[in-house]
Amino acid sequence: MADVQRLPRNGLTIRELAERIGRSPRTVKRYTSEPREAYEAKAAARHERIRELRAEGMSMRAIAAEVGVTVSTVHYALTKAETA
Repeated sequence: MADVQRLPRNGLTIRELAERIGRSPRTVKRYTSEPREAYEAKAAARHERIRELRAEGMSMRAIAAEVGVTVSTVHYALTKAETA
């Protein structure tokens, strides 16, 4: 399954796309979701960038705007770094 090309959903939910193409939501999710390793690598890089910006003295709101995430995500990344 690792060599399967991931397909875009073009703004549709998994359920909407499943109904449109006549497949189960589980099948649609399998073919449209990015591999877990890729997702985790992107999340780790994003968390590292958040920690760097915080070390530079930026506020959590400014970091959220810069990185393109919510303030809650920034808080989570910083709290996770403290406990690790």
